[in-house]
Amino acid sequence: MFLKPSGMPYHRFLRLLHQACLFDWYLEIGCRSGESFAPVRSRTIAVDPFFRAEINIIGKKPALHVFQATSDDFFASGFLARNDIRLGLAFLDGMHLVEFLLRDFMNTEAAMDPKGVIMLHDCVPYGPSMTTRDLANLPKGAWTGDVWKLIPILQRWRPELTVTVLDCRSTGLVCVTGLDPESRVLGQNYDRIVAEFAGIDLEGFGVERFFGSFQMVSARTERHAGFPLFRHAAVEAAALEPVPVTP
Repeated sequence: MFLKPSGMPYHRFLRLLHQACLFDWYLEIGCRSGESFAPVRSRTIAVDPFFRAEINIIGKKPALHVFQATSDDFFASGFLARNDIRLGLAFLDGMHLVEFLLRDFMNTEAAMDPKGVIMLHDCVPYGPSMTTRDLANLPKGAWTGDVWKLIPILQRWRPELTVTVLDCRSTGLVCVTGLDPESRVLGQNYDRIVAEFAGIDLEGFGVERFFGSFQMVSARTERHAGFPLFRHAAVEAAALEPVPVTP
């Protein structure tokens, strides 16, 4: 049976998180209007191939770097390595196909502070139609594609990671901690992983098997406890002075 996340809306959770915590560098992939990163107060890198920002997206940030590009092109540019950037927090909400999110996770982890957190959106679908990979016939409502597969992929291939699934409406928020920027396990096995999961849909994998592999954690409880999942990655305001970067 499908379980629908029914906790705090994810936009509200992110807004409250960024009100409470500062991070050295924050990366967001798949941000289109900029609404999700507008409240961020940390140094921010935003990546989307088709921005449509009509609001104030810089706000109180000491620095904002906007890349109108695919995530693959952004990572290939070498911007993070060239500027010796270590990310404290990342939110991955790009193309909803497993091969894209897997690459985004691999490339993001390589640039993370080991104490950081990677958040994955749309990994908890609440019905079969929203998990389609058919881009020509997307559902009228929510579409998660098959990025739900990142949960079993990480459980199998990176069991040392801690995968926490928050019950954020409407399709969950997966928080990954215990990161290892030096790990090459996913990269070395990328083709094998994609081939293994490419032909599997959620019903074929097993809906009960999937939902039985994790417990959804209350986002409201996380907030009221002071965001303990994220506090170890946070920094003091004095650490966020603007720094020169090389484009």
